[in-house]
Amino acid sequence: MIIDCHGHFTTAPKALGAWRERQIKAFGEGVRVSPDELEISDDEIRAAIEDGQLKLQTERGTDLTVFSPGAGKMAHHYGDERTSLDWSRVANDLVARVCGLFPDRFVGACQLPQSPGDGLETSIRNSAAELERCVEELGFVGCLLNPDPSDGFYQAPPLTDKVYYPLYEKMVELDVPAMIHVAMSRNDALQGTCAHYLAGDTAAFMQLCTSDLFKDFPELRLVIPHGGGAVPYHWGRYRGFMQDKGLPPLEEAVLGNVFFDTCVYHRRGLELLLDVIPAKNVLFASEMIGAVRGVDPETGRNFDDVKFLLDGIDLTDEDRDAVYGGNALRVFSRLNTRGVTK
Repeated sequence: MIIDCHGHFTTAPKALGAWRERQIKAFGEGVRVSPDELEISDDEIRAAIEDGQLKLQTERGTDLTVFSPGAGKMAHHYGDERTSLDWSRVANDLVARVCGLFPDRFVGACQLPQSPGDGLETSIRNSAAELERCVEELGFVGCLLNPDPSDGFYQAPPLTDKVYYPLYEKMVELDVPAMIHVAMSRNDALQGTCAHYLAGDTAAFMQLCTSDLFKDFPELRLVIPHGGGAVPYHWGRYRGFMQDKGLPPLEEAVLGNVFFDTCVYHRRGLELLLDVIPAKNVLFASEMIGAVRGVDPETGRNFDDVKFLLDGIDLTDEDRDAVYGGNALRVFSRLNTRGVTK
């Protein structure tokens, strides 16, 4: 089974975006919009998926996608903790409906109701509760964790700060991982998909390298998307830094808990990723119908057709099986309780 660990509902019906716009506007006017006001039919969901992600799954030969709300639309800086909670529940419930309509092709990962600034601590407690709801009631297998809920200005402490510990405790209790994924950028100096996303991946990895987080939570599992940002390219710099500071080697410090996905969109980049990072730490992912949607003139295939690129890379059968599905079954361990097998 080929498991894509990184998919977003980027093709959601327009009514979802319209509800969100009303919510943001209403908050500015001192009122709130009820989640009950959102109306989307099953037929609208089917059309969005069948003409989008499901069609590409079939064409490209993948079987199952770990599916979450659109990451860029999380936009945690809007409103307050209640705004984020309502928005997350609306987005997560919609993903749950996708998974209910296509149970053999999609399984959920939830958006967390994070908030920046003074609301961070409360929002982390809300995030732990929403994660529990999504896992226990909706059957989700993971979550998205934003390292920058200020959306481009990094006004929150690092992910290793104890303010996040209630969430990590819940993750370990529920046996689910988080994908570390920024949302939108409202900073003109940081373009979203190619600057903010990749910078966020890189910064989060450094936070993990220089902390005791995994001593406190040895069973915690985190996925860094987009090939780890700059991490594989600068592996020697990280190794040297850790050595200079008297810290444990990277393999000991982070690779027992941190994994990387294959949303790279470039064959040579994927070759570098798989040459530097052990295959047991790499999960297949495409983020299709996401940040990069065009056709690569060098290959004649869509940039996000990652399976096409990986199929052309020389791997042992064991490593290929691990990357395409075996690793996902270990990291997203609740997939096994849903009957997903190799």
